[in-house]
Amino acid sequence: CTETHQWARFLHLGGLRTALYNFLFAQQHAGTFILRLEDTDRSRLVPAAARDIEDQLEWAGIPPDEGGSKGGLYGPYVQSQRLHLYSAAAVALLESGHAYRCFCTNQRLELLKREALRNGQTPRYDNRCRSLHADQVQEKLSAGIPSVVRFRLSDSLEPFQDLVFGFTQHAVGQVEGDPVIVKADGFPTYHLASVVDDWHMQVSHVLRGSEWLISTCKHLQLYRALGWTPPTFAHLPLLLNKDGSKLSKRQGDIFIQHFRQQGVLPEALLDIVTHCGSGFSSNRLGRRLHELIGEFNVSKITAHSALLDLDNLPHFNRVHLQRRIEDDALCRPLVDELKDLIAHSYGDQIEDQEVLQRDYIQRVLHFRKGHISSVKDLISPVHSYLWLRPSISREQLEQLSSEFREIAAKVIQLMQTEHTTEDLNAELKIASKTLKKTKYSSMMKILRVTLSGQQQGPSVSEMILSLGQKEVCCRLQRVLDH
Repeated sequence: CTETHQWARFLHLGGLRTALYNFLFAQQHAGTFILRLEDTDRSRLVPAAARDIEDQLEWAGIPPDEGGSKGGLYGPYVQSQRLHLYSAAAVALLESGHAYRCFCTNQRLELLKREALRNGQTPRYDNRCRSLHADQVQEKLSAGIPSVVRFRLSDSLEPFQDLVFGFTQHAVGQVEGDPVIVKADGFPTYHLASVVDDWHMQVSHVLRGSEWLISTCKHLQLYRALGWTPPTFAHLPLLLNKDGSKLSKRQGDIFIQHFRQQGVLPEALLDIVTHCGSGFSSNRLGRRLHELIGEFNVSKITAHSALLDLDNLPHFNRVHLQRRIEDDALCRPLVDELKDLIAHSYGDQIEDQEVLQRDYIQRVLHFRKGHISSVKDLISPVHSYLWLRPSISREQLEQLSSEFREIAAKVIQLMQTEHTTEDLNAELKIASKTLKKTKYSSMMKILRVTLSGQQQGPSVSEMILSLGQKEVCCRLQRVLDH
């Protein structure tokens, strides 16, 4: 059981979801997931796209079994390296009369388009060159007149059973002109290339976007003309913005590289693009890849478009980030990443290199899990106190309480033993009752300002436990030394 998907540009959310569904289907059926790179449209070729696609799929945890730099039994997997196969198929179609040479100029095609639009019609080729005799074709070829190869569409209905849309049929030849299958530069269009590649690579299932649903009728005619058996098709519903508008590739923020740069975890991205759609036995937040594989069911994919609300992505990321922090092996890379971010962001401002130690950073991550959506959140100004010692004047503290020294001394004493958050809260309340002039709330304000230099943030007990005994005592001792 083999499936395929193809791209020629940088990977975006829609492409990621299509790749994921192919990957899940292949995993479930012990099949092979193929990555085929389409580069036959030379005018839209992006040189770095092929490497980007492979990198992003690897990052997402859904690498292809064959294709690209990985290779495989049916390579090459780059279409520009398979031109001889497309040429042979085109020759076979020309010889059998299922295709013909078209010599219409771009100017004539543009005039046809303008005339149709002026009359309120859908532009289509008028199949003019269908009627050329063999001697006319040869004369034009001998004269060096540029030509393309068009496939002769049938006007009859072309029924097929789609795994998502069910029984489908379109008389595509009645509403469209004959499609170009080989361009003037000798490169095939998607219509011919996909059919030829699927056949030669022995592809059994194709999961692709629903924008190709009507074109499938053309492809089925091509299969029949070539005497080949087509694969089974599943056309996936569109992935749209939450307001129903189309995800635009012109929006830079729908490309996978953008999400990686923002600190989004791959499992969070896979979770949100499947959560908004269908195809699973249940729909719940927080699924990891092995759960997606186990719960995927192609028969449960509906034809309704999936509405993606990226405003919820931080929440999805927070859930998956917390899981990583709680797993020692997965937490280690997070510690390394955060260490680099701290050093880059604060550098020479750091007074004690202790804050760059693994134990310190890991402790901070554990206390902040569930509150942060990305590791990058921890280098924002509201968390700077974790890495930089605040500068607090004696006047600031005296405005809050004249007993600030006593408060500092009591907490230093408390730090001589280990505490849980609950224990520490209880001890701080007991300590506040021994003060003559300061209420518990004022005592908490003094500790918060002393330890962080901020008026708001996590609970004081969490601040104390995050900073640790050494750092808390150092900051409080500064108060006593004023």
